[in-house]
Amino acid sequence: MTDAPTELSGLRAKATTLAELHAAPGILQVINVWDVISAKTIADVPGTTALATASHSIAASLGYEDGENIPVAEMIAAVGRIAASTTLPVSADLESGYGDPEDTVRRAIGVGIVGANIEDQMRPLSDAVAQMEAALKAGQAEGIDFVLNARTDAFVKAGDRDPAEVLADAVERGKAYLAIGATNVFVPGLLDEHAVTTLVEAFGPQRLSVINVPGSLAPSRLQELGVARISYGPWTQRVALTALAASARELLADGQLPEGTLPLN
Repeated sequence: MTDAPTELSGLRAKATTLAELHAAPGILQVINVWDVISAKTIADVPGTTALATASHSIAASLGYEDGENIPVAEMIAAVGRIAASTTLPVSADLESGYGDPEDTVRRAIGVGIVGANIEDQMRPLSDAVAQMEAALKAGQAEGIDFVLNARTDAFVKAGDRDPAEVLADAVERGKAYLAIGATNVFVPGLLDEHAVTTLVEAFGPQRLSVINVPGSLAPSRLQELGVARISYGPWTQRVALTALAASARELLADGQLPEGTLPLN
């Protein structure tokens, strides 16, 4: 990271803003982006207060399968271009840290990122805690209060396990991550109201982050339950690609471009 005081001051301010948005009673919705033009488009939508990248979407746009198949240098370059395109704070999805969470977070901060998701991938809990500690250590070394959205894959990797055991795992892991300084705990999955209520009671209000997918609880209800943040992962890119495919079918069937199409690029 540059030693320029003004740049460090700007990063600190963005990190503080991002943390405050997570802690506020009003729920933080981050519409996930994957490149500069999607970032600029979302940043210009009224009500947008922060941006979050989607690793799945960035990897797909560059020809890689999800799951840390993209080289870390390409991911850092991609999130850096997004951060440079906006004045809003940007949180990056950095998967499980690409083998070195501390160095990956350090490099992300160097290109303007002030928060991140780090996945535990259901590693042994002690190993997962060490991952999260490494990410936080990078923020401390770079002089900012990095916003760690510590992700547990308890539900994502649940398989046919007893749902009560899965929920208990998510609670145990989330509490361990909060105990070492994570800002929030991200529990992706199709969560019902019982699961959300249990997690909020375990972590405290404005500590749980969720992903909304088709069938998820409405943002207004999640806010009432004390959820801090909603993200949408690869679904925003899927929305865009679905619209593109629908337009292509229309055009190839002797149709026209959709009414109301805007020159957003």
